Amino acid sequence: MVRKATISDLSQLSELFDQYRIFYHKSSDIPAAENFLRDRIENNDSEIFVAEREDQLVGFVQLYPIFSSTRMKRYWLLNDLFVNENYRGNGFSKELLEVSKTLCKTSGASGILLETGKSNDIGNKLYPASGFESYDSVNFYEWTNPEK
Repeated sequence: MVRKATISDLSQLSELFDQYRIFYHKSSDIPAAENFLRDRIENNDSEIFVAEREDQLVGFVQLYPIFSSTRMKRYWLLNDLFVNENYRGNGFSKELLEVSKTLCKTSGASGILLETGKSNDIGNKLYPASGFESYDSVNFYEWTNPEK
């Protein structure tokens, strides 16, 4: 089952979010994860959906609102998608992507953008199979604040 996350999910969601960050080579910090997610939920900064099996959260997706000036419409940035390794292969990622597409449609947004590493073999199969197209015609650049 996939549903919108609530503040009562914070404990389990923080543990999943910590696993997600560890997957991306960040240090474990569950208290910081909980604070970060609490702020997102309480301030309505993002939309978070969770996949649940038998009262256990097994995955989540987090989307942030952004805007396209040329389209003069909202876009959603799918920033985080994670399913606990013990529950992968059961369709949870696809369900989380489908609820993300529903959010896009119901909010009148132009689309969903996401980024994943070239070495993410699972994601690079999942996203095209779920209707996402690779943007080969543009270059993606990042500037990182050296003070942070």
